[in-house]
Amino acid sequence: MENIFNNSFATLIAYIGVISVYLLVVPLFLFYWMNNRWNVMGKFERLGIYGLVFLFFPGLILFSPFLNLRLKGNGKG
Repeated sequence: MENIFNNSFATLIAYIGVISVYLLVVPLFLFYWMNNRWNVMGKFERLGIYGLVFLFFPGLILFSPFLNLRLKGNGKG
């Protein structure tokens, strides 16, 4: 059992897990949340989302070229 915790492979797996959550999972969830709730958020929810955007900024930058949060127009004009 002691060998498992001193293993560098387990450490590498832990690092990959933390980095993938920080750079992939949470930023994609934030983009999804902002896209669905942007026009109906209350002020405290918006404050919380802004805090999470500040915290997970590197992951949001990775996905920003591929995701579009602009409002959908009515097709006129």
